[in-house]
Amino acid sequence: MGQQSRLPSEHPDWWRDAAIYQVYPRSFADGDGDGTGDLAGVRARLPYLAELGIDAVWFNPWYPSPMADGGYDVADYRGVDPLFGTLDEAEKLIAEALGLGIRTVVDIVPNHVSDQHPWFRRALAAAPGSPERELFHFRPGRGESGELPPNDWVSEFGGCPWTRLPDGEWYLHLFATQQPDLNWAHPLVRSEHEEILRFWFDRGAAGVRIDSAALLAKDPALPDFVKGRDPHPFTDREELHGIYRSWRAIADEYPGERILVGEVWLPDAERFARYLRPDELHTAFNFDFLARPWEARALRESIDGTLALHAPVGAPATWVLCNHDVTRTVTRYGRRDTRFDFASKTFGTPTDPGLGRRRARAAALLSLALPGAVYLYQGEELGLPEVEDLPLDRLQDPMHLRSGGTDPGRDGCRVPLPWSGDRPPYGFSQAPAEPWLPQPADWADLTVEAQSARADSMLTLYRTALGLRRAEVALRGDKFEWLRSPSEVLAFRRGTDFRCVVNFGPEPVLLPPGQPVLLASGPLTEGGLLPADTAVWLRSH
Repeated sequence: MGQQSRLPSEHPDWWRDAAIYQVYPRSFADGDGDGTGDLAGVRARLPYLAELGIDAVWFNPWYPSPMADGGYDVADYRGVDPLFGTLDEAEKLIAEALGLGIRTVVDIVPNHVSDQHPWFRRALAAAPGSPERELFHFRPGRGESGELPPNDWVSEFGGCPWTRLPDGEWYLHLFATQQPDLNWAHPLVRSEHEEILRFWFDRGAAGVRIDSAALLAKDPALPDFVKGRDPHPFTDREELHGIYRSWRAIADEYPGERILVGEVWLPDAERFARYLRPDELHTAFNFDFLARPWEARALRESIDGTLALHAPVGAPATWVLCNHDVTRTVTRYGRRDTRFDFASKTFGTPTDPGLGRRRARAAALLSLALPGAVYLYQGEELGLPEVEDLPLDRLQDPMHLRSGGTDPGRDGCRVPLPWSGDRPPYGFSQAPAEPWLPQPADWADLTVEAQSARADSMLTLYRTALGLRRAEVALRGDKFEWLRSPSEVLAFRRGTDFRCVVNFGPEPVLLPPGQPVLLASGPLTEGGLLPADTAVWLRSH
């Protein structure tokens, strides 16, 4: 405990332009040889992260959990699941990473707990109407004998978000059955999470990522959903802002600028910006950018909209291409429809790997050149594709299971990383244990070892770009200016002497004369033109 004094205080605004790397612990590196990634594996690979050039690491949940939803069903917020290690290891990891200049952001899951959490187990053992059940949303059913759910809501994973108990009452779970929603109108729920924040800040965490941040508060009446009615019964309710103001006050008590990062999926830009007011969240994920197609007009519109909504509240934008819930960039950008939408995920969607890889390289330079913070999901720096042929009996994601098998789910972007060697497990595990999800047989060229030796690899591109991003004064702050360009080209200036140009069109385009190339996502033509689906960083004058 007491690691907060180690956090550097000389850069209090580190989060405004940080490069933050997302670690999905189960799939990053296996230190004990059981086929599942763990904290020992991360600690052993910290030099890799330092060499990559990132400023912070965000860890998906490492808490004790039955793993019904990849750890987002938390049984104990103050511990570490034995699958990943121990609390002592987590404290050492935070300290060791900090010693390499890497801050740690932990995942907080406040909307729901595991059905194995002590609170819920006591609620199940108690009678209807008991104080133990007031911490959740228990209700009698509708119909003559209570056989119908209390309302018509739909689960975030599809299907009914209510489960009936033998005593006749139903409980709410906006996600999987094993994830009962907490009642955030109860003062004990609020005080418990405030203490959880302090617990991890005391251990040196530089921030928290807040899962499903817009869903915590519910209309006390739990009414049926009526499209267009405001306020929504369980999304983006006004009560949330008071919760996050109390969290911000706690974060501000600690030195070194501890940050709150919200997972906020909202279509209304103005309402999204409310969460980023100076006394609430520091930043929130920009899912609009991630979901846009690979088109100049669409991405320019997203960039303009993002910067415009962040400016009035003084918050930095965030840029992300992929995460543990989303089809990997190389695969998505190789498709006819390059957008991302959960509802459109299906088995058997064709993709062009070469095209996707070329676009993903260009997208990397585009996102890394924009003002604000950038999030990089593990394996994106290796150009890993979505694994779409996993054996059906190995799929574990509840999105797949609850869809009746029609939705591929999210396991395809969670396959363990390849580190070295020419066959599975590619150095992910040092023992012959099979990884928890099988790795493709054709990933030998995608390993860290193989890509480190190639000047033209995706890993080399990311290392070089992240190094330049840290070194270039022009890439700090919020200065940003669009430059005149053809309709299928995006060109902008940062500061006074840095320029980024991205060609989305089918034909090569001229680059400004007399401006040295700092970095290109792919080779230029023999005549020095910028090819299709290629980005370049220039030194302008």
